[in-house]
Formats: sequence, structure tokens, C-alpha cells
Amino acid sequence: MAVKVPTYDRLINPCFMAIKALGGSASNEEIYDEVIRQLSLPESVLEVQQTGHLGMSKVSYNLAWARTYLKKFGAIINTARSIWTISSEFSDIEAVDARKVVEIVKSLEAQSINKKTQQEQRKIEKDLIVSEDEQPEEVSSWRLRMLEILQNMNPYGFERFVQLLLRNCGIDNVEVTKKSGDGGIDGTGQYKLSGIFSFKLAFQCKRYTGNVGTGEIRDFRGSLSTDIEKAIFVTTGSFSPAAKSEAKAPGKKPIDLMDGEMLIDKIAELKLGVSPKTVYEIDDKFYAQYNE
Repeated sequence: MAVKVPTYDRLINPCFMAIKALGGSASNEEIYDEVIRQLSLPESVLEVQQTGHLGMSKVSYNLAWARTYLKKFGAIINTARSIWTISSEFSDIEAVDARKVVEIVKSLEAQSINKKTQQEQRKIEKDLIVSEDEQPEEVSSWRLRMLEILQNMNPYGFERFVQLLLRNCGIDNVEVTKKSGDGGIDGTGQYKLSGIFSFKLAFQCKRYTGNVGTGEIRDFRGSLSTDIEKAIFVTTGSFSPAAKSEAKAPGKKPIDLMDGEMLIDKIAELKLGVSPKTVYEIDDKFYAQYNE
């Protein structure tokens, strides 16, 4: 019988337990890997894409919702972009009640929306289904737009963009392969560590909306000449668990991986064609005291 993609509420406790198992703090990628290990999710489930979200699997999307609910519940905190830590109040707790988490968060949200009717509030408190119009905190509109832009670049344009990104990361002499039939290498560069040690690297770029599999990793590795010391595979999609394992397989040349989420994080960090915008959140309770 086919395994269905777990809904966000069914991922709340596995998400919490994954962070606990990883020492009380973890990145999005580490949480993803630990959850699928715990639940033994098959490739067929991990390959299901979230509707309307290029390059994002449904499991990743539902995990983003699970983290949003855990954060609002007070069980985890976002210490840095894509890094999560168990809050001190929950440090000694081994598991959380997912239904309780959802009910409390929904209740808090209902109380903060004064324009909602009592009937709508009751529906929010009871409903465990996330509306397609809503988005988890991590999936902001600019990230979706950025991913859409990257997906719509022509292949050579995307290679040139990755060339720019690598240059901004401190890679020198970055060149993009001009001709097809390059054996899987889209470009090369030179990285100098501490201004002394130099490494030659190669990169490959794929504008995927789904998972990069083991075949692509093996093909890329097979195209690397003996003088290539570092290799990186960049995609707008994601990497299957098997592809991640293949990339770091013992006895083989390791390949660093950058998926769509990591790519957008790096774009934001380097401010490549994007600029931060300050958004103020109003504390309604603070202003309510002046009406008392």
C-alpha cells in the first residue's frame, strides 16, 4: 500500500524529537534528514512536490509548517536563519502533544484577530487543515519569487549566475563551460584558503523542481578529472537522501551540495540582487493599555 505524505500536524512531534536527537539544535536540512530517518519515508513520498512551490517537496513544506507551530507554541526558537533550538522551557521534555500544539496556536491566532466572527474563530480552533492561501513563516513571498526567477532562467544564464555567486563567495578564476558535451562540468574555479592553500574546483548547475538523484551525482563525479580537488553541485530543487549519501560516500571524491533553499540563503547573505526590508510588527497589547 502506498505511503502518503505526512500532514504537518503529524510532523510536529517527529520534528521536535529530531531536534532533541540532534543535541537540542539543528538546521532545516538536519531536521529533514532525521525526520525521514525516524519515519522511514520512501523515495516515492519524498519526491512529491508542493503545489505552487517550485523546488520544494511536500514533506519539506509540511515540516516548515510543523516548525512554525512549534515556534508559536514556544517549544523551539529560531536562533539564526534555518537553525532551530529547543527552548529552555522544553529542554527536559521528550515529546510534545501535536494536537495540543495545534489547538493552542490556533486559539492564540483566533484571539489576536479581532475582526474574526465567533463562528470563524471556532472553526480556526478546531480545524487542523492548513489553508492553501496560508504560508508557514519560513516560506516568505520573496523566497518564492526568487525561486521562480531562478527556475525561469535559461540554462546558460543560470550557470553565469552561479559563476557570479561563487565569485562573491571568494572563488577566483571562475569560468563557465561554453560548449555542451563537457562531461557534466558546467564550470571551474580556484579557491585559496587563508590566502595560501589553493584548490581547484568544479561545479555543476541544474534548474530542477524535484529531487536530484544518485545518477546525477555519480555522473558528475565521473566527469571530474584528477586535478579537481573540490566539487559542488548546485540545484534549484533538492537532493534525495540517496543522492546525499552518494555525495559523501566513503572512499569516493566528496561532492558538496547546495539545494534551492541553501541557494536562496546564500543570495540573501551576499545581497545578490536583493535588499533587506524592515518590517515592523505592532504589539496590540502594548497599545491596548492606553484604552483602559
